[in-house]
Amino acid sequence: MTRPLPDRYLTPMDLAGLLGVPLETIYQWRRKRTGPRGFRVGVHLRYDPADVRAWVTSLMDQEEAA
Repeated sequence: MTRPLPDRYLTPMDLAGLLGVPLETIYQWRRKRTGPRGFRVGVHLRYDPADVRAWVTSLMDQEEAA
């Protein structure tokens, strides 16, 4: 992730665009609890940019350890 993350909570579509994955992948990660931590605001799913960065960092750390 080379682009800076926005200073606002991210929608699933924002996250899919930032990571370059299909929107359905974001929802699959949510169902499987393998993606970044998300939360609901009413019926809307949102992601904290800090949680997304921490999740990406953990993936990178796993890659380095392998």
